[in-house]
Amino acid sequence: MGPDTALKTPAMIAELDDQVPVGGLILTSRLPIPSSWPFLALSLDPARVRYAQALTDPNTGRALFRAESRLTLPGPADVWLWQALEDVPSGELALAGPVSRGPSLAWITLSDKGAAGLRTDSAGPAVEEILGAAMSLSGTRGFLLPDEPDRLKALVVDLALHQGVDLVITTGGTGLAPRDTTPEAVQTLLDRRLPGFEQAMMNASLAKTPHAAISRAVCGTIGRSIVVTLPGSPKAVRENLAAVAPALAHALAKLQGDPSDCAQ
Repeated sequence: MGPDTALKTPAMIAELDDQVPVGGLILTSRLPIPSSWPFLALSLDPARVRYAQALTDPNTGRALFRAESRLTLPGPADVWLWQALEDVPSGELALAGPVSRGPSLAWITLSDKGAAGLRTDSAGPAVEEILGAAMSLSGTRGFLLPDEPDRLKALVVDLALHQGVDLVITTGGTGLAPRDTTPEAVQTLLDRRLPGFEQAMMNASLAKTPHAAISRAVCGTIGRSIVVTLPGSPKAVRENLAAVAPALAHALAKLQGDPSDCAQ
C-alpha cells in the first residue's frame, strides 16, 4: 500500500472493548449498527470509503485497517467491512478516516501454478508498481486465481459493480493454451469495448516480438470501472501498461461523468 493511502484527516475516536487481532474484522456505517453484531463498529460515512483504503493511526500514519468489502444488508445501512492489518489493542483508539483521492485498483493474476504455490507471482505486483508510479491510487488489492473462468467472472463483477473498484487489471490467460480463457470470461461482462486500448497494447508488444500477435487481450468498461486484461509475463505487463497508462486517468474521468471538453 503506497504513501497516498496514509490519509491526513482529523481523527475519529473509537472505543474497542476487546483487542482486534491481525486479520480480525470491524464494521463501519453511517447509521448505528446493532450491538448484537459480532464485529466492532465505528460510525463512518460510507460515501468517503474507497475499496482497499486504510484507516490509519493519525500520529504515525501506520495503516491499521483495510477496507475489505462493501456489504449489502437489509434496511438503509451502507456498511463496510474492514480487516485489521496488525493487532489493535483494546481501549480508546484514534483513527484517521479515508478520503477519496485517486482511483482504486484491483489486480488479478490468473495462473494455475501460481495459485497452487508452485510459482511466485511477479506480474500482479508489477501492475501495482507501474500504475502506482503513474497516478495517485487511493487503495490497491491483489488476487491470485487459477485459470478458471467462472471464478474470474464472479470476482470481476464483484469488484467492478459491488465494491466500486475503478481499475480492474488482470494478468495471464490471454494466449492460445487450452486453459487461456481470460478474454472469453471478461468480454462477456463488458458494457463497452476499448479497441484503442487493445490496439495500443498490441502495437507495443509487436514492436518487441512477432509472437505478440497471438495475444487476445481485451479491454473495456463495466459500470463505472475500466477493465484491462494483460498477458502473464512481467515483461509484457510492463510493455502493455506503458502503452495505456497515460490514457487511463482521462478515460476513467470521462467514464465517471467528467463534462469537460476532451480537446482542452
